[in-house]
Amino acid sequence: MGWGWRNKLKRQSDVAQLPAVPTDLGEAVISVPGMYVVTTSGGDWLDRLAVHGLGIRTTAVVHVYPSGILVERTGAQEIFIAAQKLTEVSTGSGMAGKFVEKDGLVVIGWLLENTQVDTGFRTTEAGAKRPLIHALQALLPEDSDTERNGKNN
Repeated sequence: MGWGWRNKLKRQSDVAQLPAVPTDLGEAVISVPGMYVVTTSGGDWLDRLAVHGLGIRTTAVVHVYPSGILVERTGAQEIFIAAQKLTEVSTGSGMAGKFVEKDGLVVIGWLLENTQVDTGFRTTEAGAKRPLIHALQALLPEDSDTERNGKNN
């Protein structure tokens, strides 16, 4: 298993570094604790990204700011997603080794440089999922009406 993970890291060595977290984020619109599940290649919920610690499940807090999203992961590098890099917000029942009830995961589609990726997050409290989704959808670019008004809101 270790060899497989090491080989995956080598294959993904061209994946861009995570963007730096801006120092002037201001106050969060909403902060929701939960579980960072995984980041996968866009549209392929089984293709886990191993690089930059993106394949490691950990507790986390998602903070939504007017300028973007900060995923503050315990024991791992923070993930900052600028609002203009956000491409989709949806829900799902599973991603790369974590399966839950229907629509139990919040799935954030975004661009890591020029690579489309999906990040999965499970809120600790079920009641926090809907407000988080609405805050995330408010960041979507105006031309993303499909995702904003899609079936999974």
